[in-house]
Amino acid sequence: MQKTSNKKNNTLAVVGTQWGDEGKGKIVDLLTEKADIVVRFQGGHNAGHTLIIDGDKTVLHLVPSGILRPHVKCYIANGVVVSGEKLLQEIQQLERVGIDVKERLLLSGDCPLILKFHEAIDIARENKKDSATIGTTGNGIGPAYEDKIARRGIRLSDLQNLELLSEKYKALADFHNFQLNHYYSIQPLSSLENWEHLLAIREQLLPMITDTVSCLHQAYNEGKNILLEGAQGTLLDIDHGTYPFVTSSNTSIGAACTGTGLPTSKIDYVLGLAKAYTTRVGNGPFPTELDTKDNPVGKHLSLKGKEVGATTSRARRCGWLDLPLLRRTTQLNGIDSLCISKLDILDGIKEIKVCVGYQIDNEEHSSSPLNASLLEKCQPIYKTLQGWSEKTSGVTVWEELPENAKNYLQFISEQLALPISLISTGAERGHTIQKQSYF
Repeated sequence: MQKTSNKKNNTLAVVGTQWGDEGKGKIVDLLTEKADIVVRFQGGHNAGHTLIIDGDKTVLHLVPSGILRPHVKCYIANGVVVSGEKLLQEIQQLERVGIDVKERLLLSGDCPLILKFHEAIDIARENKKDSATIGTTGNGIGPAYEDKIARRGIRLSDLQNLELLSEKYKALADFHNFQLNHYYSIQPLSSLENWEHLLAIREQLLPMITDTVSCLHQAYNEGKNILLEGAQGTLLDIDHGTYPFVTSSNTSIGAACTGTGLPTSKIDYVLGLAKAYTTRVGNGPFPTELDTKDNPVGKHLSLKGKEVGATTSRARRCGWLDLPLLRRTTQLNGIDSLCISKLDILDGIKEIKVCVGYQIDNEEHSSSPLNASLLEKCQPIYKTLQGWSEKTSGVTVWEELPENAKNYLQFISEQLALPISLISTGAERGHTIQKQSYF
């Protein structure tokens, strides 16, 4: 049973239901108008959230999207791996345009640190000729999570004890330099140079480190509105995504609990984000993919949708909406309602196809196997809907949408047995149809 919209929610989680790039940054920014706190709970600076407000473009990688609202406090919680260097660069860029960051940003002391060694290992691994490439960003995210799981990682709280930090750093540097030299045949990194770099950023990070778990529980008990911001999408989840073509963290709703310290009982509403079509970056199966060079619709989605990664600048692969995948991810996340983004990109397409099932070894399936080898065998079964020639860009009222656009959205809602409570009709903050409140 879906939660009623008239219930007062304290905590709203926003998660991606595809391969990421669903427009979470814009939606989180929109919803922060009524939020007190925005929390990033997983991933690293391998994710990018693009915000466009009054024509000004801001790209965030680590700092939560609520930073553009002066009244909002922002937390980077324990589930996030943090590159101190990249975080400080991002803070400086925001401060240069007059945004107060350091007074409103708190960091969990339990966040693992990404070091130069992690980046070097990440790139070396992807470049190694005898290994299958995943399509990693090369930002050191995976190796940092590996160190976390292996219990040898350095956390932000370790910066508070120089003696302990020195011991842990030396052991970690020796471990990764051995790999670089003896397995990847790459010149080891300078331990001294990178230690001095770590000390330089340490002083700037220390004032922002705190116990975010206690802060969040106190805020919840005080009735504060808390917005939990996911990065990437559920299909990249290390457990539930299209393994092995996934990221190194849990990108689904479970990470909102483990990555913040909030229990399930304190997450009141889950909003799932999906594009009106499908995209993915990097390698891996993609049943509804269209050629973005030779297929006219694929080219239309790529060019009109400006489908280029905010973090990597890599072109995104594009294709029709895949309902079997969405059915699986909405189940995994316990989605209460959906936000459909980039509806306006479908303007002008005469016929719109929607994948409603798969044929696998001559059998039809309505739900998706997320195992990559099985997904490669899936042949999509399409339902064709009539498109629309009218513009939806900038529409803010449901009644003003073209009839066929309404039909398209209603078809998605019926197929997934989920309400669509939010529709994004453009890149600007105000280009949105909001059918309910969440706090």
